[in-house]
Amino acid sequence: MKKVWSVTSSTDGTHIVSGSSDNSVRVWDASTGAELNMLSGHIKPVLSVAFSTDGTQIVSGSSDSSVRVWDASTGAELNVLNGHKKPVLSIALSTNGTHIVSGLSDNSVQVWDVLSGAELNMLKGHKKTVRSVAFSTDGTHIVSGSDDKSVRVWDASTGAELNVLNGHMKTVWSVAFSTDGTQIVSGSSDNSVRVWDASTGAELNILNGHRKTVLSVAFSTDGTCIVSGSKDNSVRVWDALTGAELNMLNGHLDSIWSVTFSTDGTHIVSGSSDNSVRVWDASTGAELKVLNGHMKPVLSVTFSVDNTYIVSGSSDNSVRVWDALTGVELNVLNGHMKPVWSVTFSTDSTHIISGSSDNSVRVWDMSTGAELNVLNGPMKTIQSVAFSSDGTRIVSGSSNNSVQVWDASTGAVLNVLNGHKKPVWCVAFSTDGTCIVSGSSDNSVRVWDASTGVELNVLNGHMKTIRSVAFSTDGTHIVSGSDDNSVRVWDASTGAELKVLNGHMKTVLSVAFSTDGTRIVSGSEDSSVRVWDVSTGARANVPNIPINSITSPADNTCIPLDDESARLSIVHYAYPAWTTVQKPWICSVLGSYRLMWVPEVAYPYSIIVISCKGSALINFQDCKIGHDWADCYTPI
Repeated sequence: MKKVWSVTSSTDGTHIVSGSSDNSVRVWDASTGAELNMLSGHIKPVLSVAFSTDGTQIVSGSSDSSVRVWDASTGAELNVLNGHKKPVLSIALSTNGTHIVSGLSDNSVQVWDVLSGAELNMLKGHKKTVRSVAFSTDGTHIVSGSDDKSVRVWDASTGAELNVLNGHMKTVWSVAFSTDGTQIVSGSSDNSVRVWDASTGAELNILNGHRKTVLSVAFSTDGTCIVSGSKDNSVRVWDALTGAELNMLNGHLDSIWSVTFSTDGTHIVSGSSDNSVRVWDASTGAELKVLNGHMKPVLSVTFSVDNTYIVSGSSDNSVRVWDALTGVELNVLNGHMKPVWSVTFSTDSTHIISGSSDNSVRVWDMSTGAELNVLNGPMKTIQSVAFSSDGTRIVSGSSNNSVQVWDASTGAVLNVLNGHKKPVWCVAFSTDGTCIVSGSSDNSVRVWDASTGVELNVLNGHMKTIRSVAFSTDGTHIVSGSDDNSVRVWDASTGAELKVLNGHMKTVLSVAFSTDGTRIVSGSEDSSVRVWDVSTGARANVPNIPINSITSPADNTCIPLDDESARLSIVHYAYPAWTTVQKPWICSVLGSYRLMWVPEVAYPYSIIVISCKGSALINFQDCKIGHDWADCYTPI
């Protein structure tokens, strides 16, 4: 079999039928995946297939301009409808099995009598190719979608045009009625799924999330869910009422041309240009079957607050969760379409958020790896993401110059903070969650009211892009690091510049306060890490190391250092002897320090670990690096 252009399941869910570019129609056992029948007769690719409601017949439409009717059990050809002059792009059977509707590249919709093969009606109104057609359940209405960007509703018996639904900006590839006939769903090259009131034509919802053309859409039988398949290789499940994205089903390696629910709503079937038909669990998104038998650098890493897990984001577009004790990969979170630049845990470690060049922020269930939300707005590359301390909100900074605040549970946009004139590189919440700070290529640091979105202060002083910002724990101070090589300390309430800490010779990529607010640590491209006294601005004498990122963990036992040499991200995590937390992660010991190394990253260049109690040079001889890192386990 070659490319699969269309798939659907029988009403009782026991069989699947698929149409392919190898000119064949194939029937499959839905539970075992076994091929039961191959229906041959078409002489060009089969673009659309459908079952009759009672499961006894199959109808298929082809680019050979014919519609064929088949006996579903024997595979015998019952009828050939040869009235079309152009390729048949879409077909549908009425629920009672007496009529067929077809959509053609000559801009027309045609209605046929199944038994006699007679053409009953030709519905004209579309200005361009008709890509999709469907009957309402009671057979009284037909809906069609076209290259002319419109969705049209027709009276099935008279052929009268009842409604023209305008809203899509590009070709409409797929249309479907809800079972009760009250709603219509459509998918388009404008990447959106739209829900319409079938009687009035009013647009009820726009479902955004797909990154490319939506090629196929369908309602579940009970009308509560919608499934969509796209050229972005994903199948997505949506709440039909709210428009919330419930699941993203990843597995296909190419465009999804056809999707549908099983009648009981428990399963989804999809067909793809990767030559596969896949069956999914509709509630969990698990891939149950693949019919016809038809995988780069780490950019961001962080620990959970309790230090038991690691999350990493990569240019392979994936987010991965690791057991920090054993190094075992616990989950691969797939969904992003481009490199993942920023990842972090919620304070209680139950959720993960990630920001990517695919313009989305995604929320994941840490334990199951399930995608809980895709936060889409008027964004571009997400440069930075952060949770509020209570885990209820997310803030993201984007290359479209905006800062956005999201409801972490629903994915709703709570606020869009506009004011920056250039890309926003860094964002952070204050500990109490009342304020947000952001830094941008417009050289400014801005402070915002987290609940209202009101801009409270613009902190001007830096001469170049702001790469990192942070609040002190008590929320009274802000620290920022910039391409102008300086670290600056600000009064968070007034916006007054309190200190300019000069000493770095190159860009300051990361800054952080100690928990007690008395010290600041900064990391720079000049290969140095510097520790500063907040009150005096004096600098401690610390050895130089190549460093690109520094963060301060909640328990204040140490500062992880993040080295992005050659776009690879490395995390060093030290536990001083005075900590009461005993972690058996000994890779290398010098004095009172214990070191752990994140898997699948480059050989270490850093030779120092800094904690709130001081610093120590590390001897990496006999260290366990990369895939061997878990061998460092030595019980204490």
